[in-house]
Amino acid sequence: VQLQASGGGLVQTGGSLRLSCAASGRTFSSYSMGWFRQAPGKEREFVAAISWSVGNTHYADFVKGRFTISRDNAKNTVYLQMNSLKPEDTAVYYCAAERFARYGSRSPTDFGSWGQGTLVTVSS
Repeated sequence: VQLQASGGGLVQTGGSLRLSCAASGRTFSSYSMGWFRQAPGKEREFVAAISWSVGNTHYADFVKGRFTISRDNAKNTVYLQMNSLKPEDTAVYYCAAERFARYGSRSPTDFGSWGQGTLVTVSS
């Protein structure tokens, strides 16, 4: 599967953004989807994921209550709604996919397909 992320930009503290990730192919519904981020000088870290089966979601503790992941299988797209953004959320955000991934996957090595990343900058 090929992934194309979009929706990043510059936003003030407390603002919102919605990231989108469009996937190619006809088997999107069989892929678990994840969002990761990487800030300058830091390792890539898990943000959120949504399962391929019933759409169960799980999140990193630092985004719980602020970010929401969702998917639209008819549009082959996964979204990340980000609210109450903080300067520490500044990073390149990547979407990732893995077919039939187990629920709870949150390591970058659990996902085999990656998008190109979209930059989110939160100003203070």
